[in-house]
Amino acid sequence: MPLYYDDDQAMLAETAQAFMSEEGAIAKQLRHWRDRDCKDGFGHGLWKQFAEMGFTGMLVDEDDGGLGMGHVEAGIVLENIGRNLTPSPFLSSSVLAATALKHGSDDVRGRWLPGLIEGEKVYSVAIDEGAKHRPETIACKAEKSGNGFRLSGKKDFVVYGASSEMIVVAARTSGDDSDSDGITLFAVPQDASGMSHDSVRLVDSSMASHVTFDGVELDGDAVIGEVDGGRDVLNAMLMAGRVGAAAEGVGVASGAMDMTVDYLKQRKQFGKLIGEFQALQHRAAHLYSEVEIARAVTIKAAQLLDGGSEKADLMASVAKAKVAKAAGLAVKEGVQMHGGIGMTDEYDIGLYMKRDRALQEFLGDMYYHAGRVAEMSGY
Repeated sequence: MPLYYDDDQAMLAETAQAFMSEEGAIAKQLRHWRDRDCKDGFGHGLWKQFAEMGFTGMLVDEDDGGLGMGHVEAGIVLENIGRNLTPSPFLSSSVLAATALKHGSDDVRGRWLPGLIEGEKVYSVAIDEGAKHRPETIACKAEKSGNGFRLSGKKDFVVYGASSEMIVVAARTSGDDSDSDGITLFAVPQDASGMSHDSVRLVDSSMASHVTFDGVELDGDAVIGEVDGGRDVLNAMLMAGRVGAAAEGVGVASGAMDMTVDYLKQRKQFGKLIGEFQALQHRAAHLYSEVEIARAVTIKAAQLLDGGSEKADLMASVAKAKVAKAAGLAVKEGVQMHGGIGMTDEYDIGLYMKRDRALQEFLGDMYYHAGRVAEMSGY
């Protein structure tokens, strides 16, 4: 498939770009909520606007009231979110949680999907149990209790966890912590007794929480998919999230690059625009090529995921690793080419570096995914 958008996708890109640059601009959203020390870290009014635009239910099947679009389309929205550093629960709710809920029963989908589509509810996912993303090991336990389960354990860095009406939790229902099988996913409501949050503000000003489950009682209807058979659902959710995170990273890289190139065309030194210096031109050209390669591999990963290809998992890790490298280069070059002012809060370029740092760790950093690529490729 060609690594560019078709006519409908190009139209969506224009719509998303116009909407996000106006309603999701840095001053209007990120700085606004950060400077007010907002406990949620995002605006619920904007989330409602996402729903009005049809974004919240993009990945939800049409039979469930959604648009039935694919990951290429979701990636278009996420790239524009990244370009504008727009704080929103789109990735956690409309990509990760929505992908998990697709595998739920009619009752589970009927309970949780309408609120997502309407922009009335925010969801998050609880996977990691340490400082680094290691979903191969899950120790949080769900033991049989009557007709349901009792959930005990802890999850770390649950993005927007304290603001969510429901959290998709990956827990162990059988086997040892590192076993591939024996995983079950649960839809845990916000008001579940025994669930507590220790909220923290991340480097990019977004909110996450360390969630403790102290004997949380869940009925059987909370199960997403099959008991002990949740690894496939978890993997599907992770693939979707990684491709989505890569798309947002492309947006972060593009936004930082565009801001830097604009600065090169304005700043004068020694009587010349600094963009006229060949050394900086070479660096800008190299950065452009890296960002375009990252965009291409991310589109390819999304296309493979939409097509159900067995190579989608591999390409998702390729995209996550490549985008992390390209975006890291973009924000570092941006700060350096801006000079001293690049280190000040007055200029937005530093905000791109902060978002890149948080996004790189989300669902696995560059080194984690490079290792997965090597393993899946037989090296």
